[in-house]
This record gives sequence, structure tokens and C-alpha cells, in this order.
Amino acid sequence: MADAPEFMDRMLSLGLARVSEAAAIACADLIGRGDEKRADQAAVNAMRNQLNMLDIRGTVVIGEGERDEAPMLYIGEEVGTGSGPEVDIALDPLEGTTLTAKDMPNALTVIAMAPRHTLLHAPDVYMDKLAIGPGFRRGVVTLDMAPAERVSALAAAKGCSITDITVCVLERPRHEEMIAEIRSTGAAIRLITDGDVAGVMHCAEPQKTGIDMYMGSGGAPEGVLAAAALKCMGGQMFGKLLFRNDDERGRAKKAGITNLDRVYTRDDLVTGDVIFAATGVTDGSLVPGIRREPGYVTAETILMRSKSGSIRRMTYRNPVK
Repeated sequence: MADAPEFMDRMLSLGLARVSEAAAIACADLIGRGDEKRADQAAVNAMRNQLNMLDIRGTVVIGEGERDEAPMLYIGEEVGTGSGPEVDIALDPLEGTTLTAKDMPNALTVIAMAPRHTLLHAPDVYMDKLAIGPGFRRGVVTLDMAPAERVSALAAAKGCSITDITVCVLERPRHEEMIAEIRSTGAAIRLITDGDVAGVMHCAEPQKTGIDMYMGSGGAPEGVLAAAALKCMGGQMFGKLLFRNDDERGRAKKAGITNLDRVYTRDDLVTGDVIFAATGVTDGSLVPGIRREPGYVTAETILMRSKSGSIRRMTYRNPVK
């Protein structure tokens, strides 16, 4: 039997950047127009078209939903030309549909690619998430700790005052008690309305973003994407699936998950090498958004490879016909 084709992450990375850029540019005219569905569909169409130009045998493991809910980029859909390496693909064609519709910060197009069977097939349920940046010993913070303990432990590890710590939290009613506990320590909180992939990524560059830690519950599929980014940028992440009913537990079992109480680390969520690309749609702390000028649209993409630890920031100036 012939060996499976090598992942070729270096060669595929620029193609992945094109996929992300195409999705961002496709929804540029819908920024601030108040139509979330049209913006998302434009990004989905463009991302799928570009993916099908890549010489891969790709399977979407994190996508727009199950096949009966999403006609394109659904979980299990095969993409690519059908030649080349077998790969897992995790994507969010427009992370922050509401942010885009309202022209609010930190909307991104996001995609990750890894060798087949190395990205967790996370069910569409909530995940309790905790993330910090690089440079700390393993286990300095854990999901078992109370929010106040995590803040105190990170401040001690950084050698700074608790008042110098800033925690990023998704602004939701379910987080009100956690927010109150964090604030009781003297730490600051940056609330975000959407886009917790970007929220986790902020932890990897605290000098630039001002964010030291991310905590709170959000979508499990987005947790896999965030772990892919941190695997490239450096940092620790922990996640535990949360279930509200038997239907959600059934989704996990259907995805092949048998231990429903498992705490996943970053490297459990992404077990192999991964490449990751994100393009700014609206201006944000990580990358600027789409910029229009006479005759051109300009997009900026962050492109990363875990194997080399390389991070590229790429500017794409595209003529408008």
C-alpha cells in the first residue's frame, strides 16, 4: 500500500491564506449593513470556492453545522480537488456575523487545516474554556480553580499585581457571577459581545492586546479553532464540554466522544501539526479590517504554522473591477 501523502503544511499555508482572504473580501460590502445572513452566506460561498481549488482531500470537521442544517461547508463535507494529502478542516467563514452587520470590532474569517484525524470533532454544544499565553509552567491555572484563584495564580506567575491582570470574557447573562468574582479581586475585565476565537487568541499577545487570560463558556467548535491558533502562537488552553440535556450528550456520542467529563488541553483538541489563517473583516486588536480605497480593497491576514512556529502578517491589495 502506498504511503499517504505528506501534509505539506508549508506549501498549503499560502493557499489557506487565500481561502481566508477570499471570504473576508466577499462580505466587505455587507459590513455595517445590518444583514447577518447575507454576510455569512457571502463568506461561506467564497471560502468553499477557494477550498475546492486546493490540491487536498479535505473533510470539514468543524463547519457550518450538520448536513441537514447547512447546504455548504457542513460537517463531513469533502472539499478540495481530491488529490494530495488527506486533511481535517475547521472553519468559521465569518466569526462575528453580528459584529460585521453592526460594523463592530474583531470580526474575522477563520480557518485551520491539519492532517486527517488530528482535529477534535467537537459537537455543537457549549465548552467551558480557559486560556493564557506562552511562557508559563504547565498547570499554573486550571479549570478546577475558581475564577478568583486563576487570576491570583496568574498574577503570581507573572510577578505582577492582580490589578495588572486583564481577563477577556464573553458578555452573556450566564457569566454574571464569574464576572463579579473576577472584579472582586481587583482584576480588569474586557467584555466582548461575540467572537471568542479572537478572544482566546488575544491571550497569546498580551503586550499587544492587553489581555492576559480568557475564561468562560462558548461554542465547542470555536474552541477547536482557538486551540489551533494557540498551538501556533503559543499558550495554554483547557476546555470541558458542557451539556444541557440528553440531546446534546447524544451529539457528543455521535461525534465519537465517550468520556463526557474529560478536560481537554490544547494538544488534545489539536493533536498534530496545524496551519491557521484569519483575515480581519472589521478592525480589531489582532488584525485590521477590510479597507476600501479608489479601485482597491485591502485585507490583512495572520497566517501561522505550528510546526515552525512562524507567524506571518500578510497584506493583500486586490483591484476592484
